[in-house]
Amino acid sequence: MNVIVDTCIWSLAFRRQSSETNLIIKHQLETLVRNNQVVMLGAIRQEILSGIRHDKQFLRLRDYLRAFPDFSVKTKDHERAAELFNICRKNGIQGSNTRVNASKLV
Repeated sequence: MNVIVDTCIWSLAFRRQSSETNLIIKHQLETLVRNNQVVMLGAIRQEILSGIRHDKQFLRLRDYLRAFPDFSVKTKDHERAAELFNICRKNGIQGSNTRVNASKLV
């Protein structure tokens, strides 16, 4: 089974200091990476790489992330996500949608 790792988990993994909970999450991510189960969404890759101030750090992280293949999201995936969102909402669970801020693309 492949796993899409969200930006917040990558951010946590790159932190130098960690709590006990963070160490558990890091260990789980390491296991997924070792088992070649991690795939990337382009939007997550972009989010991770955005805002890095130093070119060398950007290039090092970019090259590291290239090891993870991009998962191609199809129209039916977005439609299914909307269905699941609606099911959750009807049952009192609030989700959120992924969206790109177009002003950050310019």
